Amino acid sequence: MKKQDRRSFLQFLGRTGILVGTSGVLGALSSCNENSNNTTPPTTDSTSTSLPKMDFPLKAIQATMEDDIILSEGLQYQVIVRWGDSISEADQFGFNNDYLAFIPLKDNPNEGLLWSNHEYIQELFISGFTEDDRSKKTKEQVEKEMYAVGGSIIHIKNNNGTWELVQDNELNRRITAKTMIPFDWDEPIAGATEAMGTLAGCAGGVTPWGTVLSCEENYDMFYGETDHTSPVETVHENSYYGWEKHYPQNKPEHYGWVVEVKLETGEAKKLVALGRCAHECATVFELPDKRLVVYTGDDKNDEHLYKFISSEPGSLRNGTLYVANTEKGEWVSLKYEEQEILQKNFKNQTEVLIRLREAAKLLGATPLNRPEDIEIDPETGNVLVALTNNKPKGDYLGQILKIEETNNDKTSLTFKASTFLAGGPEHGFACPDNLAFDQKGNLWFTSDISGSSIGKNQYEAYGNNGLFLVPMSGDQAGEVIQVGSAPKDAEFTGPYFSPDGKTLFLSVQHPGEQSKSLDALTSTWPDGEGNNPKPSVVAISGEALTKLMDLG
Repeated sequence: MKKQDRRSFLQFLGRTGILVGTSGVLGALSSCNENSNNTTPPTTDSTSTSLPKMDFPLKAIQATMEDDIILSEGLQYQVIVRWGDSISEADQFGFNNDYLAFIPLKDNPNEGLLWSNHEYIQELFISGFTEDDRSKKTKEQVEKEMYAVGGSIIHIKNNNGTWELVQDNELNRRITAKTMIPFDWDEPIAGATEAMGTLAGCAGGVTPWGTVLSCEENYDMFYGETDHTSPVETVHENSYYGWEKHYPQNKPEHYGWVVEVKLETGEAKKLVALGRCAHECATVFELPDKRLVVYTGDDKNDEHLYKFISSEPGSLRNGTLYVANTEKGEWVSLKYEEQEILQKNFKNQTEVLIRLREAAKLLGATPLNRPEDIEIDPETGNVLVALTNNKPKGDYLGQILKIEETNNDKTSLTFKASTFLAGGPEHGFACPDNLAFDQKGNLWFTSDISGSSIGKNQYEAYGNNGLFLVPMSGDQAGEVIQVGSAPKDAEFTGPYFSPDGKTLFLSVQHPGEQSKSLDALTSTWPDGEGNNPKPSVVAISGEALTKLMDLG
């Protein structure tokens, strides 16, 4: 950001006032958006106590195009698991790992279950399919692709500073695109009470009771979508991968949901009450009365930001879903009984939730620039939303949006929206994606410049996708520090800290995705020359991160 007075930035953050407790935050850890209704930093009391000077232990790296993970001095990484690694006698780790969540076992911070989403496939590496005509894809090839997506549950343990996969058949398991998963709802969804599999899992969240929320994002790539615009009949829009040819019983409406997974058993269910769209995340906040608030974004150009408020303690089924109008600063109810326009256009609440995007637009929701991950500042309670970009509207660089709920009440139906950080040369980043707060309240985020755009045109100065840190206190508060660079074509995803904050679990997704053939690879990470690229989960640690966690 532009050089500015440290206190003025902290006032904008809201961090010069009273510290807000962190117990309610349960989610994993553009150029200015024309849709924000307030870009003026709010004023706060400037007489609050001064912050101590500190020698910040993490230094910025330069943007690079190297085919490796490049980290700030004092950090190192190790690969915990890679695509294709055996996790049990029966299963292998899936492809294109994205969201991560670490759930300790028996309150042991050095041993637990790691959940990983597996978002999508690259046919070249998974099924070997290279044709342009996907009607030629065989059922056997489709089933290889179906196994590669979904999720992995792996038992990991820290042995003397090294995180290792524990070969434990009872805990290590896969969920795939063929795992039968029920809908958590009273009515059938497109004629079914359960769906075959989960897919397109992007970011997610964690519940108060330790289950993981996995979000189905670009579901239409697998079984297509249903177009309701014709007044005569609905029309099926074909998918990219062409799976519907061999599995026509799997309807598009069975996907695009938030999926709750119990890691100890692998049990899962699809949460209809949170609506159907290209969910990027599901960030959970627990209220004092144990009711829940869940924030989620629809990762597509000109789509929307949502909030679910439960009506009962601990419920992800009973409650009201709202959509944001950031121009007016209002959360608009999507409850069928409360909106005449919904009653005129849909049969019931179930149809509203299935056709969520249409319903949101009818209610005047603000179109946003690809709302992706959402995190809640553990000190101020402000809600931060990554808006990655919107190229058709000329927003190539993205921004992080700040939502201030009225009176810091997560059940409030009014709020103020403003730009927290804008991508661009002043701040040294482009296309923010996944967000995480560490145990000291510092913000970390990753970037998502598409593989075909890395190093080109508007993105030339930014090199490969990166990992960034924003100190939220001290002399460097508000500075954007690049502390990591991803391998070629890859992006970092799913940042999640160990309980002591001294390990950052991170996914390295789609290295080498621009490869045209196995003989013309653009990346050979992580195993080097002569090997295919492999999406992997890494653990980042080191003296610099330890010092950061030890700062007072």
